[in-house]
Amino acid sequence: MRTHTTAAITAATTDTIAAVRNLGILAHVDAGKTTVTERILYLTGTTHKRGEVHDGTTLTDFDPQERERGITIFAAAVSCAWAGHRINLIDTPGHVDFADEVERSLRVLDGAVAVFDAVAGVEPQSESVWRQAERHGVPRIAFVNKLDRAGADLDAAVAAIRERLHPRPLAVQLPIGTEESFAGVVDLIRLRALTWHDDGTPQEGPVPGHLEAEAAVRRRALEEAVAELHPEALEEFCARATLTAGTLTAALRDLTRTGEAVVVLCGSAYRNRGIEPLLDAAVAYLPSPLDVPPTHSADRTQQRDPDPGQPLTALAFKVTAAPTGRLTHLRLYAGTLHKGDTVLDTTTGRRERVARILTVLADRHTETERARAGDIVAVVGPKHTRVGATLCDAGHPIVLEAPVSAEPVVTVAVEARRAADTDKLATALARLAEEDPSLRVATDPETGQRTLSGLGELHLEVAVEKIRRDSGIEAAVGRPKVALREALVEGVTGFAHRHARQDGGAGQFAHLVLDVHPLPAGTEGEFAFTSTVTGGRVPREYVQAVEAGCRDALAEGPLGGHPVTGVAVTLTDGATHPKDSSEPAFRTAARLGLREALRASRMHLLEPLAEVSVTVPEDALGAVLGDLAARRGHVRATEPGTGTTAQVSALVPLAELFGYAGRLRGRTQGRGTFTTRPAGYAPAPAPAG
Repeated sequence: MRTHTTAAITAATTDTIAAVRNLGILAHVDAGKTTVTERILYLTGTTHKRGEVHDGTTLTDFDPQERERGITIFAAAVSCAWAGHRINLIDTPGHVDFADEVERSLRVLDGAVAVFDAVAGVEPQSESVWRQAERHGVPRIAFVNKLDRAGADLDAAVAAIRERLHPRPLAVQLPIGTEESFAGVVDLIRLRALTWHDDGTPQEGPVPGHLEAEAAVRRRALEEAVAELHPEALEEFCARATLTAGTLTAALRDLTRTGEAVVVLCGSAYRNRGIEPLLDAAVAYLPSPLDVPPTHSADRTQQRDPDPGQPLTALAFKVTAAPTGRLTHLRLYAGTLHKGDTVLDTTTGRRERVARILTVLADRHTETERARAGDIVAVVGPKHTRVGATLCDAGHPIVLEAPVSAEPVVTVAVEARRAADTDKLATALARLAEEDPSLRVATDPETGQRTLSGLGELHLEVAVEKIRRDSGIEAAVGRPKVALREALVEGVTGFAHRHARQDGGAGQFAHLVLDVHPLPAGTEGEFAFTSTVTGGRVPREYVQAVEAGCRDALAEGPLGGHPVTGVAVTLTDGATHPKDSSEPAFRTAARLGLREALRASRMHLLEPLAEVSVTVPEDALGAVLGDLAARRGHVRATEPGTGTTAQVSALVPLAELFGYAGRLRGRTQGRGTFTTRPAGYAPAPAPAG
């Protein structure tokens, strides 16, 4: 185990919840997330050899596909010890196709380290994961990585964080050396220098003479920025005209946890420089389970404090359904879980027995006898628990809010190449969907084809390859189809529908008059319902049934059976029958009536768009722009990149991006890269003829 010159590191951690840090590593593809995680594991003594992404020897990228592709696909949890604290760390994917893995991880994390490339700055997926963390209220610190690269610039990266992510970035370090000569950092809080030898050993000393003046200026700017944001720091600053290191640290902790500011550190994970201060910052500034608000039930009627003595409350955020066993990853919010306990799954109503409790180190596990509030562990035993389920004390049931899975936008038809594997393929697909809720498996009722839907082409490619490797099933995959929507262009007013049925016994009767119009531009949501009926012509309970029936009707539109979006429906009049009217009758009338109204309206198809960011050599820019135009892309900006590259930002229909990776490689001799993220929907062109 390595020793940091400013903090004594021990393998043992204190046995308190205050000493726990549940953290995630967030970043764009290739910003260095996994390398940062590997260096953390090495420096904390968890591993004894530094894993490298390019060698396929990293601990957290343990899946064969991750090692072959050189990217993180599956969120991997690890635990380590630093300065008397236990750190539960989740290394998350950086590719947009696997954003749902990030979403599920953020649901159970208390803090995060956002990693940025010192050359590229804030990249598209950096911004996406940052916004995801914001939605979950997860405090963050920033680590500007790869300062040893040509073109690295800490100040430019900090400016990009300020301009694109809009927090108040507060750099607490000054690099010593630039690019290839990057050797260490000046700690602006203590005004001490930390340099690293070639073997990764840190050495603390005074600030180099040539940096003393600049360090003093930056320390002063840091004090002023903190005093501006923190009342107690302001009092000390006004009284003493300076801030002590202790005051700065305490104020930065408060500002980080409230989200008013983001502490920025820097280094080079590949060269093992800057990781010790990053770990110190994670312990000092990011919250423990005691520092975050208590967890609440989904309906906000119950609360659980992070107390081992409270009733057990845990959320399942990841399920690994392997042929040899089933692991359920849990975050414990309250209570204590012992090996052999029986718990209640409030999602299914089933009681599940916990046969084993495991401390997780990626794909390696160590058995433990118990887990307490604040812990992240895996358990063996629950057979029916799904992602998002709450496991709790049967005597004190509670349902926690589950992570929200993104809606899939790409669909492929999947069938076994050999008829004998058809049933095995169905089982393998079901297991995949169990592990990853953003994958959807369905059977087309008209064609009988089995379909697999996901968040992108790579997402589906990885899923099908996983089936082949894990189950030995060769699957044939059809061309992906995108998830279209239907929208109103022009609606109808005063559309009357009468539903009357008499099959013997009680009948059904409902009469409705509907106004159907497009939602105004900029309106939130996909459907709005109002009622202007007066005089009790349609009772209130029937009005609710009418709204439910309208929602039913929007599941399939008249153009092609696609979901309908952007519809405003107003119930203006109606009539009832004293015996035959009922909620089911009005729900049926609303469903059938709105479908007829939509057929009488003017509709158009919507297709999903993707925001594409392409990094391309300048000599291939023309060919790439021409190809984007041929794919019906709208180029929004072309800007100089680093060196001899250019950055192209475009909106492209998702259906036109299938196969784009291969085409881009061909047009740029393998030097071009691109990332995509969902960008909403736009009208699709009318079919030819």
